[in-house]
Amino acid sequence: MHCRAVDSTGTKAEGEGEWHARKHGGAKSRLWRKIHIGVIEQTLEIRAIEITGRNVGDAPMLPELLDQIPADVEICSVTADGAYDTRRCHDAVADRGADAVIPPRKNGRPWKPSTAGAIARNEALRASKYLGRAIWRKWTGYHRRSRAETKMHCVKLLGQSLMARDFDRQVAELQIRAAVLNGYTALGIPVTEPMG
Repeated sequence: MHCRAVDSTGTKAEGEGEWHARKHGGAKSRLWRKIHIGVIEQTLEIRAIEITGRNVGDAPMLPELLDQIPADVEICSVTADGAYDTRRCHDAVADRGADAVIPPRKNGRPWKPSTAGAIARNEALRASKYLGRAIWRKWTGYHRRSRAETKMHCVKLLGQSLMARDFDRQVAELQIRAAVLNGYTALGIPVTEPMG
């Protein structure tokens, strides 16, 4: 059984750097691609990746990331930030039999309990309001989401911009980066042990 963490970030596809644009004027428009990843929290392996244009939001991509994971693989939980607090995301997570560790929006209201995802989200909203957001985050293990952010930082260490100009080749380039990172991760994650 695996727990998943989901995150997204942008990477530059073409255009001058920020300094160059500021100094010489931004004659050429900058093009960005958005990377969405699903990471196994225990091993930090990237198991799902989607690349989109900059206009695609985070939430619509979660069901597609979950679809990349084989149906016979059990998922215990999916951890994501508040941008994923939508009915479609909660329903997609519930359909996989997993717990959604997604903080409800600060101004969130209960949803009509018509689906398993809506019922689970209403419970999270109730617990968050009763316990307070800080205690809810600690209680649910929301801090594990930082592992996806760490992996996203590693993706950016392989380059802040894309070399390919064609969208299909950009997708291939980012998938290769994910495969390289998975290779490094397979070598081992350091284990900290107390001395003494």
